[in-house]
Amino acid sequence: MAGHSKFKNIMHRKGAQDKKRSAMFSKLSREITVAAKSGMPDPDMNPRLRLAVNAAKAQSMPKDNIQRAIDKASASEGEDYEEIRYEGYGPGGVALIVEALTDNRNRTATNVRTAFSKNGGNLAASGAVSHGFERKGLIEYPAGAGSEEKVLEAAIEAGADDVESSADGHTIWTEMEALHEVASALEKALGEAESVKLAWKPNLTVDVPEDDAQTLFKLIDALDDDDDVQTVWGNYEVSDEVMEKLG
Repeated sequence: MAGHSKFKNIMHRKGAQDKKRSAMFSKLSREITVAAKSGMPDPDMNPRLRLAVNAAKAQSMPKDNIQRAIDKASASEGEDYEEIRYEGYGPGGVALIVEALTDNRNRTATNVRTAFSKNGGNLAASGAVSHGFERKGLIEYPAGAGSEEKVLEAAIEAGADDVESSADGHTIWTEMEALHEVASALEKALGEAESVKLAWKPNLTVDVPEDDAQTLFKLIDALDDDDDVQTVWGNYEVSDEVMEKLG
């Protein structure tokens, strides 16, 4: 996809993550608390917490908010969240993976099912979709981090698997287990990344026409608007022309 970061297109519509900042902070806080409860409340000793804190910093979440979320876990306060993954199909046969953190499984399942059914999609059984994706490490850098050649060289040196560069920036894929090691090596060569996270990378992508794309983005927005939904991943690609028409 010339002119668009393939990852941002696959994750959800470009710009969707920038809306409703307070809702985004709430989701980031939830992930920090869950990560801190799952291990040590120290980011240096807890890889998942380190990822969550880095993600929050990348979205300019205030340090006080981050520390408060960690303190909640240390004091065993707040709700106990359960991690759930939903799989389904959107318009045009697009495969979607929905990651959620919830304190009420029934509420979340109902909301996710409703979002799918109202927007041209349907939920599928667990495993029906995820077999078409790989669980990978994902590191993103802005275009200003360096030329395509510089980033590629740094990624190879760091032990990354693949690099995708575009006008929007650089997307670097790693093995899941190597994410922290590769990210640390890249930071020395390129500076701090925009984001470092675990991701679902599709083995094959589907080109989505304009009519289906409009409905698909409505579905993804509906899912993204749900407080319990953390991330929506998909195997779709939308052309520059269609993206421009949709605004």
